[in-house]
Amino acid sequence: MRIAIVGAGAIGGYIGACLTRAGADVVLFARGPHLRAMHERGLRIVSPDGDFEVKPQVAGDLNAIGRADVVILGVKAHGVAALAPQLRPLLDAGTTVVSTQNGIPWWYFQNYPGDLNGLHLEHVDPGGAIAKAIEPERVVGSLAYFSTDIAEPGVIHHTEGDRLTLGEPDGTRTERVRALADALVAAGLRARVTTRVRHEIWVKLLGNVAFNPISALTGGTLEELVRHPDLAAVIREIMTETEAVAARLGVEIPISIDQRMAGAEKVGAHKTSMLQDYEAGRPMELDAIVGAVVELGDRLGVPMPATRTVYACAKMLDEKRRSTS
Repeated sequence: MRIAIVGAGAIGGYIGACLTRAGADVVLFARGPHLRAMHERGLRIVSPDGDFEVKPQVAGDLNAIGRADVVILGVKAHGVAALAPQLRPLLDAGTTVVSTQNGIPWWYFQNYPGDLNGLHLEHVDPGGAIAKAIEPERVVGSLAYFSTDIAEPGVIHHTEGDRLTLGEPDGTRTERVRALADALVAAGLRARVTTRVRHEIWVKLLGNVAFNPISALTGGTLEELVRHPDLAAVIREIMTETEAVAARLGVEIPISIDQRMAGAEKVGAHKTSMLQDYEAGRPMELDAIVGAVVELGDRLGVPMPATRTVYACAKMLDEKRRSTS
């Protein structure tokens, strides 16, 4: 199985390093100083589970990679639209494309049971560029449950977690998803196959829609947000609104708001990915995580005043930072 990781940043780079260490046939696509560092010195993982270094195959040109059996998209959600049309050199007739992005993925309503089949969310896939470039039958969904960041070019800091969930959008357990899970398990990751990947997306969204933008606005860690009584009340309102959108789609989130809050507090002094992006001067995944849920709420007639307010504030923060950088 030849695996191409397109976007070997914090998430993709960590997966790629684990696969390389296990001897998998994997190539990491990156650009800039991170690519140069990996080419010259290799990739180093700094982790409480043990540091290690690998010398992976790397590429800065998609045309140089050739055909892949699996393409893992490791870029942020807002980077997929520009990247998707460039993937053609990697795609064979049977190539699988794995999405790892946070938020509602572009494929969520493809081959969807019910009236919303084919629904296009502009916040996720502007102009439908991703859907045009990646055929629905190629897609396998995934959710990453670990915390990583690029400490410096060629060095990824792994804070905690090693879990990945994989799932076919139609809920079947296909040979391709089982083979991919096996490869990831062999690389030391806890990879499991789910038949309810759309439901699990909402479980993760329940926290991300609330914690991520508020952390960027306040600079607060997860435990700080949960322990601040005024902010905790706003977080609960946003989670309630998110639950209502999921319910309109027939999704019952199998975790209570109290449990989600307690879980976040248990993680401790962790900065969300959105706060990490803001502090590093990178664009935030606001549209896929928050804007898409607000757009869907509008479509389904679900009032979302708290979510809309926080989204607007975070959007302006992101725009002002970009205009002055």
